[in-house]
Amino acid sequence: MIRGTRIAVELILELLAAGQSESEILASYPGLTREDVLASLSYASYLAHQYRAFPVPVA
Repeated sequence: MIRGTRIAVELILELLAAGQSESEILASYPGLTREDVLASLSYASYLAHQYRAFPVPVA
């Protein structure tokens, strides 16, 4: 959850992955700040480094 809100980090990441811009997200969720969006991306980066997944070759 984003501090002080009921908005999940996963939602922010899903919106960004779906192509919504930062400004669109901030307009839709006035309780969010730019720092909240950046923190969500930072968290995703941390997880990507911690849990590396390797593709399985297709035969």
